[in-house]
Amino acid sequence: MVLEFDPAFIQAPEHRPKPAVAEVGSIPLVDLSPLHLLEQHGGPLVAGLEVLVAQVEAACRDWGFFQVINHGVPLAVVERAWAASRGFFALPPEERRRVRRDEVNPLGYYEAENTKNVRDWKEVFDFVVHEPAVIPSPGDAGGGVDRLIELRNQWPQLPHGFREALVEYAHATEELAFTLLELISLTLSLPPKRLHGFFKDQTSFIRLNHYPPCPSPHLALGVGRHKDSGALTILAQDDVGGLDVRRRSDGEWVRVKPIPNSFIINVGDIVQVWSNDKYESAEHRVSVNSERERFSIPFFFNPAHYVMVKPLAELVDEKNPANYEEFNWGEFFKTRKNSNFKKLDVENIQIYHFKKAK
Repeated sequence: MVLEFDPAFIQAPEHRPKPAVAEVGSIPLVDLSPLHLLEQHGGPLVAGLEVLVAQVEAACRDWGFFQVINHGVPLAVVERAWAASRGFFALPPEERRRVRRDEVNPLGYYEAENTKNVRDWKEVFDFVVHEPAVIPSPGDAGGGVDRLIELRNQWPQLPHGFREALVEYAHATEELAFTLLELISLTLSLPPKRLHGFFKDQTSFIRLNHYPPCPSPHLALGVGRHKDSGALTILAQDDVGGLDVRRRSDGEWVRVKPIPNSFIINVGDIVQVWSNDKYESAEHRVSVNSERERFSIPFFFNPAHYVMVKPLAELVDEKNPANYEEFNWGEFFKTRKNSNFKKLDVENIQIYHFKKAK
């Protein structure tokens, strides 16, 4: 794919990537093998689990991002997903556009997405993990949640085996998502399955990202700075690199170094609210380059549309009052989705709009 460079891609000067961003492996690396040892032995490897929970807690608190290895998702499953993604984006444009998404059905192929009202240098393919995914109607300007639509995937005819490879990948990464959710529950001193009920009718989706070489990487971004609005994101990235995370300690952008057969995990806005600000959703972006195309596959783990998001009751008391008013996830998700298709006259909805005044 060849994107024509036009002013819609140009970031404001203060948000343009610097000529060099330090590539470091400094986001925490978490080895999940103690969990698998636990399964094999059938007994409580308490010491190993305590260390693991402490590592996840520190990573969520200090970064909001971490990488996991020995995660249990078979390498063959990941490789089939990569092959499906590369095969799809190698198709002629007219073939990809057969499954082009629109405002009625925001699933399928798209090549003109906006982040912070600036066009991203990328093309994507989206599909939901469970069909149908029920959300409020995107065209409904009212405040109710009574107008619901069912999202169904648009699967292309080509490349062969595309659907099968990605459904397999979705099942494997969903299992990892629930494992990570249990670990995060434990870091909050809650029962491991405390948060599972929110995902009974989940609205989770997976995105295939393709970032073509960019003639002006100093002016554009693959994805502009943003925070993820859901609960968790599980990201597979190739060896090209380009994911930048804003370091909490000093506000500098840090390039996440690719590690073979790993996933990058970040907590989203929902976990920030559930934890009552113990954890913070981290700002991140994607830089592009002029020489190599880049691929990534994020899994966005989202609850049911009817879930009301608010600080968890167990974490709130007189000394630690709730920092947020509750909000409906479906309405929040719908509003964020609408901005992907058109520029807004005002800032898109953010969780700090629900922050209680002190």
